[in-house]
Amino acid sequence: MATSSPSAGSPSAGSRIAGAAGALRCAVCGSESRQTQFRPAPPEQAPDLDLRPGEPLRGTMARWLQQCPHCGYAAPDIGRAHPAAAETVAAAPFRALIADTSHPPLARRFLAWAYVLEETGALHAAAEATLHAAWVADDMNRQDLATAWRRDAVALWRAGPALDAEQTVRVIDALRRTEDWPDAAATAEALAASAPEEAVAQVVALERRLIGERDAGRHTLASALPPPARRPHVAHQKIRRSRSEGLWSRLRRMFRKD
Repeated sequence: MATSSPSAGSPSAGSRIAGAAGALRCAVCGSESRQTQFRPAPPEQAPDLDLRPGEPLRGTMARWLQQCPHCGYAAPDIGRAHPAAAETVAAAPFRALIADTSHPPLARRFLAWAYVLEETGALHAAAEATLHAAWVADDMNRQDLATAWRRDAVALWRAGPALDAEQTVRVIDALRRTEDWPDAAATAEALAASAPEEAVAQVVALERRLIGERDAGRHTLASALPPPARRPHVAHQKIRRSRSEGLWSRLRRMFRKD
């Protein structure tokens, strides 16, 4: 996963306030607020099997999204919004979501972004943002919330367009982490039977072993692909992409021995 979800649809115009460094006009409500632009540093540790990046990027989640303090709209850049976002943000379900104090504030920010993405039709991006909320719950030892949000992410992935191999592996990992062993095993078996590229096959083999052992814990790509693992996360590598080389092939190259 890249580390931030894409905007859904054609964004409407938002603007940074001239002469006011860090001030931004919300594309949904038009209010101004000071926002920090996030410039991620490359991670040095291996990503998890669900592509959560390693440190130091792993610990910067609080800076991945901006949120308007007036209307609650959250996005990587609140100066941009889908044309339908204003109606979504004004709706009762969104207002209830951001007011729900039983959920961690940072998780609510990711869920707010996921809700906008879902309502504007970007289901896979909504799944990504929902998985980010599960990562927040992981860090807070809220297994109940992490499980619920991983299940929601799987539902969103499956409700959208056909999944590619990368997304399917992430679905498998989410199902394993929620201890949904039959679904995880069946999904992994189907992907393995599709003769995926070698790097995908290696990761699926690890997932199948972990599923067989009833292991619901966190594991990194370094467990499936050759060491060393001290390479930047794929989302921060400027690798020339060819049509013949997929994400998992690039990951394998990143984590192989020199």
